Amino acid sequence: MSNTILDVKNLRTTFYTHMGEVQAVRGISFEVNQGDVLGIVGESGSGKSVTAMSIMGLVDEPGRVSGGSILFMGQELTKLSDAEMNEYRGKEISMIFQDPMTSLNPVYTIGNQLIEVIRRHTDLDKDQAHARAIELLQMVGIPEPEIRIKNYPHQFSGGMRQRAMIAMAISCSPKILIADEPTTALDVTIQAQILDLMVRLKNQLHSSIILITHDLGVVSEVCNKVNVMYGGMLMEKASVFELFDSPQHPYTLGLLKSIPRDVTGERKRLVPIEGTPPDLLKPPSGCPFSPRCPYAMGICVREAAPLYTLSDTHSASCWLHHKGAPVVEGFVQVEEESVHE
Repeated sequence: MSNTILDVKNLRTTFYTHMGEVQAVRGISFEVNQGDVLGIVGESGSGKSVTAMSIMGLVDEPGRVSGGSILFMGQELTKLSDAEMNEYRGKEISMIFQDPMTSLNPVYTIGNQLIEVIRRHTDLDKDQAHARAIELLQMVGIPEPEIRIKNYPHQFSGGMRQRAMIAMAISCSPKILIADEPTTALDVTIQAQILDLMVRLKNQLHSSIILITHDLGVVSEVCNKVNVMYGGMLMEKASVFELFDSPQHPYTLGLLKSIPRDVTGERKRLVPIEGTPPDLLKPPSGCPFSPRCPYAMGICVREAAPLYTLSDTHSASCWLHHKGAPVVEGFVQVEEESVHE
């Protein structure tokens, strides 16, 4: 029996603006299995957050999912009405947003907001929901939860607000927890605590996590699988070990070269990726990374590469994997039957 919880196939999300169609997500496919911690990484504007919002059914007008499939436990989410999706949001799939201060309502106490979610998706009465809210705050490490439950968001520190958001997200034991840059506004010590908390709760609840981040250091610590996005497309999919040990897309290689890595103790200059991301109002017909790629060929500009399967857990969309391409050190070339459309 398959343990796949979420199966995204050829997802496309488009924003229909007065200037034209912004193709924010352009035909991406991936799976999330039970127990996975999947990292989705890439620069700002690569389509990471829009992918998450598409899964949650929270893409606002003028945007909408314009193609593809999102199967959750066999249910096609793209066909559901907003009222039907409300039965899944919070209960089966929950999301932790980037800035808890803008996600929490400032005029309601933390307890009121937690209790509202619990009563919306469970049969608990008010007193039982109140007890459950205290239990959740205790689970996420908030001291004196019986007192803190009466506080307003502004009375919490940044780290405590993020913990309250996590408590809200796990209140109904969802099967998938989506975390969109959950540690961006926090200092390094609190970041580590929040990440450790998320993984510990994931194991406790037997759920899965989709972690959206630009921080490859965070990915290396907590993820077992990684999707690398650029220009609304998937550039590479791999296990976390394969991605760091043998990156197979020039964009991934560029990301790894641009982060500090204190492994050998040597002092090395960071290498930035030259150029700017593509305009998704007029996306390129070829590989979106080709204008910035040091290995770009003529075909890269004309046509996007298929997804080449390099192992059971590793694939990359780059023409350098074609058996007729110039040989580049570190890049594996494969036969045509290894192409996954």
